[in-house]
Amino acid sequence: MSPGKSYDVAIIGAGIAGASLAAEVSKEASVLLIEMESQPGYHTTGRSAAAFVDTYGPAPIRALTRASAAFYHNPPLGFTDHRLLSPRGVLMIARQDQMATLHQMQEDLSDTTDMQILTASEIESRMPLLRKGYAAGGFANSRVSDIDVHALHQGYLRMLRGNGGTILLNAPATALEHHQGQWHVTANNENFTASRIVNAAGAWADEIGAMAGASTIGLIPKRRTAMMIAAPAGLNPDKWPMIIDIDEEFYLKPDAGRLLISPADETPAPPGDAQPEELDIAICIDRIERAFDLSVRRIENKWAGLRSFVADKNPVCGFDDKAPDFFWLAGQGGYGIQSAPALARLAAALLLDRETPEDILSEGLRPADIAPGRPGLKQ
Repeated sequence: MSPGKSYDVAIIGAGIAGASLAAEVSKEASVLLIEMESQPGYHTTGRSAAAFVDTYGPAPIRALTRASAAFYHNPPLGFTDHRLLSPRGVLMIARQDQMATLHQMQEDLSDTTDMQILTASEIESRMPLLRKGYAAGGFANSRVSDIDVHALHQGYLRMLRGNGGTILLNAPATALEHHQGQWHVTANNENFTASRIVNAAGAWADEIGAMAGASTIGLIPKRRTAMMIAAPAGLNPDKWPMIIDIDEEFYLKPDAGRLLISPADETPAPPGDAQPEELDIAICIDRIERAFDLSVRRIENKWAGLRSFVADKNPVCGFDDKAPDFFWLAGQGGYGIQSAPALARLAAALLLDRETPEDILSEGLRPADIAPGRPGLKQ
């Protein structure tokens, strides 16, 4: 394999994980960001209707999300012309048969401040569309915001270009070989070398790992279905909070005068261009109509995306145990957007042999909990 152009770091995958890390690393090193599609973030990031919810996800994700808040509220100068966050609020609701789950979640979220416990009547007063008597209890988080995913993603790509980084599109990685202290990468019939490789390939991360002779992390891509419906006539939902079932059986989120709904499905699926299935659409409509005073007569738009998890649902961030200078940044599941700023800074510090940022550690994150090879990574 001829060596080709050389970089300090080559990152495979230009979704939010790869783009954010590339932007951070390019402040100090030469970076090549490799993407197999014609546009970055095609399979997951570009299909995400993400929210900033610091009560969402396992403890390491919640810590990374809290550590990302400062970036979202005050992004670097020139990063974007748009607000990254728009206030939304969230209500986690529980039926009577789900109250044990609610109480357990309240205990698990003891690291979260300003969580407001609500009675059934208080929930109904905050969400007029909820069927009376459906919810027995819940809690509110007023700090939740909608994320402008496009502005965030494009901001990181703009930062990367401004730092002199290179983005290669329509370039699936077809060969990885480590030779004489360098990684040799073949993508789009071109050859490149890099001192270190980052696997940020989303649903394809285990396939890239196998190509490099790295460990297997047991990644499982899971399909998530979403659709857009009209709000009831005469009602403006823009000020309503997002509603999430305590067991994540569904969610409803106001979106520009309409309602984004999902069955919150997590169906294992092979890496690829995920599409919504009729059964998941029917399940979603049934759950939404049971919970809300709604009759879904028409779906305006529907789509699906892949969210990739390992067994413990925490990200995988760090160097591989088998392949030299091979770095994992995968398994963010459904939390990759909200935690991206802090996770990118943490990954950049590890990748460049720097100290872990103190503000991330102060939120309670233990890097060992998201490291490759940790106990519980695979089932």
